Amino acid sequence: MRFSVKKLYSLLLILPALGVLSAHAELRNELLDNPSPYLAMHGHDPVHWQLWTPAVMQQAKRENKLVYISSGYFACHWCHVMQRESYQNPEIAALLNRNFIPVKIDRELHPALDARLIEFVQRTRGYSGWPLNVFITPEGYPLVGIVYLPPKNFKALLVKVAQRWGKDEDDLKGMARAAAEAMQPHERSAGPDLPANLAVELRASLVTTSLRAGDELAGGFGQQNKFPSAPQLLALLDALAARPDAKLAAFLRVTLDQMASQGLRDHIRGGFFRYTTDPNWQVPHFEKMLYDNALLAEVYLKAAEVLHQPRYQKVADDTFNFMLHDLTTKSGAMIASLSAVDDKNVEGGFYLWSEDDLKRLLDQHELQVVKLAWHMRGPPPLANGYLPVISMSPQAVGAKLGLDPRRVVALLSSARRKLMAAQQHRSIPRDTKVLAGWNGLALRALSDAARLRGDKKYLRAAKRIRDYLVGELWDGKQLWRARNGDQPLGVASLQDYAYVASGLLAWTRASGEKGDLALVHTLVEQGWQRFHDADGWRLDRDRSIAYGGAEPVIPDGPMPSPSAVLVRVSLQVARQSGDQALLKRALSALNVGRTDIESDAFWYASQIEAVAIAQAKDRGTDNVNTDATAD
Repeated sequence: MRFSVKKLYSLLLILPALGVLSAHAELRNELLDNPSPYLAMHGHDPVHWQLWTPAVMQQAKRENKLVYISSGYFACHWCHVMQRESYQNPEIAALLNRNFIPVKIDRELHPALDARLIEFVQRTRGYSGWPLNVFITPEGYPLVGIVYLPPKNFKALLVKVAQRWGKDEDDLKGMARAAAEAMQPHERSAGPDLPANLAVELRASLVTTSLRAGDELAGGFGQQNKFPSAPQLLALLDALAARPDAKLAAFLRVTLDQMASQGLRDHIRGGFFRYTTDPNWQVPHFEKMLYDNALLAEVYLKAAEVLHQPRYQKVADDTFNFMLHDLTTKSGAMIASLSAVDDKNVEGGFYLWSEDDLKRLLDQHELQVVKLAWHMRGPPPLANGYLPVISMSPQAVGAKLGLDPRRVVALLSSARRKLMAAQQHRSIPRDTKVLAGWNGLALRALSDAARLRGDKKYLRAAKRIRDYLVGELWDGKQLWRARNGDQPLGVASLQDYAYVASGLLAWTRASGEKGDLALVHTLVEQGWQRFHDADGWRLDRDRSIAYGGAEPVIPDGPMPSPSAVLVRVSLQVARQSGDQALLKRALSALNVGRTDIESDAFWYASQIEAVAIAQAKDRGTDNVNTDATAD
């Protein structure tokens, strides 16, 4: 299975040049003025980009051409680089236009298609990412996929793929079909009776595998780049709340402290970047995503409760303040992301400070304190300046400089205000799409904060997101995936139905207003009807790509498994409403795919949490900061 596709890719690379094949199709670039900021920025490329519609595959069959799908997103640094180097190159564009049907998708509008292509590239190459580029046969089978390539390599690949298709089309179709079929999960079935103590056993497995994969010194998971892994951290905090474990508590404290103090977090404006390119959390990839910040605000909110650490509440508050200040629109909903590059095309330029900047903006006392506390001494570690990270506590700085720690805190606060003011003269591109699912995550986090803290500011912010979701993205019959201004975008996926239902349920708990419970029930029912059948879960209803069918259980990614979230909300709604059919359906779904979960608990943390809710002794409550209704 895996070998066949890798062998195919090898053949494509070694094939000698044979000349031009297919005739030029009369297409044009369809992306100009698209309401998606990411697609619109490709509107002037010489590539004849097509929108992803059923007509694409119909044309591919008529002309017997490969479809070239390129997936990316507005805040992605390497997506911008590949556009500049390759998609704006007339010679490369001519190759794409002549030999393929080029399609550009915004991964945030087509999350399910993107997820299927990501899985294909991950399984065939051993890694994946964005920009994500996959050649698809006219029958809809992925043939070969790549991520970023320099223009010379990319041009060579385009030539070789086209040549190979012209010479051995039938062989390639057969290999792609066989590989896709071999990767399909097997159908499984189970009843609603969960084995006794299943939640305890799965949580123990999650803790064991997480600690084994964890970095004891720097925190987090992995030894190369570091992602925040919010679904796992949320589940581990719940596991710790359910059963104290000194080793797990220590690991969580190290992880949360490192994430909050080093380069993953913006120490000037608040909020978190998407990930760091090193294992010690120092150098971020500078894009800021709504979903990361909503989830990490919830992580630190929960950590403050479970670990009894008030400093984590401050991190949560700073993250919420960033979301409210930098991501919230006039409507009250939140935009998708801030770009990794500034308006001058400098990665991180909005967040970095030169020595001259610091001397010009700060007074002598502020500069002295900042250099020690924020590690701004010596040569800047990044090409474009210093990025603040926490290197010394106010107490340590005060001891070194002979200052009262309270004076140090005051100087740091004034320095931060001055740097924030200076950023008003800088500019950073924004992806202004309002995504249903991501706003559902923000609604849940703000609602939980309002409920736990009694903070009216958070309740008001949650109410505005709730009103936008109900008034603008729900049309009375279905959800829209997104809006940008007045224009609806995309088709809602399982992720949208699950996350919006979860957010609205959290809102009803925080506000005490039960009027939305009927809508939650409707969203849950539609989620099951649209995305679940006897074969399992589907991320969307699009069948154009013949790869990535129904799955018995969907793993976590950067965001929680949407199937696990829908099951969790279903359990809570069913228990409150007395809907026994929904309860039985949810329990049955939890009883499927246990082999996958037991063998790789880390990637099914959200599913394990759903099992824990199902088996909670007190069915009216849930662990700290979850969505269970309290009657």
